Amino acid sequence: MLDGLIGNSRKKEMFVKSLDAYMARNRAISSNISNATTPGYQKREVAFEESLAKALSGGLKGSRTDDSHLQLGGGTLSSVKHEVVRSWDPTQPSGVNNVDIDQEMADLAENQIAYKFFLKRLSGHYDKLNAAVGLKSIQG
Repeated sequence: MLDGLIGNSRKKEMFVKSLDAYMARNRAISSNISNATTPGYQKREVAFEESLAKALSGGLKGSRTDDSHLQLGGGTLSSVKHEVVRSWDPTQPSGVNNVDIDQEMADLAENQIAYKFFLKRLSGHYDKLNAAVGLKSIQG
């Protein structure tokens, strides 16, 4: 019961969706690195931040009366999903496909930092909830 009142916050939902997106991005980057020498391979990317920003910005909102209607406004946080897309960039930095191994390694490092950041924030969120329920003090 208490988890339903406190545990399902907007902040927690944003952290969980972000972690899911960064895990999907990690898989996409790993696939890109694995296929760096595969002729004709098209690199994969994960689109997420733009839809998250729209959902968090608020603004004009509309309600849909049918699933086939277009979404009006930024949407809700629950509607935010990451999407794996293929990059159809015609340039071929490797001479074999459009995967630039140096860029992929930099993207992987950046993605790992972002993942650890959101994991730490989510962990801190639960530490605060546990402290509040148990009436214990929290560190830092």
